[in-house]
Amino acid sequence: QVQLVESGGGLVQAGGSLRLSCAASGRTFSRYAMGWFRQAPGKEREFVAAISWSGGNTHYANSVKGRFTISRDNAKNTVYVQMNSLKPEDTAVYYCAASSGSRWYYDYEYDYWGQGTQVTVSS
Repeated sequence: QVQLVESGGGLVQAGGSLRLSCAASGRTFSRYAMGWFRQAPGKEREFVAAISWSGGNTHYANSVKGRFTISRDNAKNTVYVQMNSLKPEDTAVYYCAASSGSRWYYDYEYDYWGQGTQVTVSS
């Protein structure tokens, strides 16, 4: 069992930065790939970024590539996403999730989810 708690969301102006954190409970955190998803009002949840259990492999949605960076610290049971050059279209609730699967772009590959943290980017 893994419990996930996101933090770091908030209101930021376009062009600004935020760093989201996701703290995991349980001793098996390092066994899971971790991902970030987001859901804007009236839209489906979409993949943002993912990182392998070791941190050696990362994937990004095209919409955030070059602006967002995912990382993890297995000693702290925490995964991060650094979000730079934020745009109003990045406004959404951001969720972290833990996956024992391999197709990280798909939300059904994830076993555990956090409750989400709101990110609002003003123009």
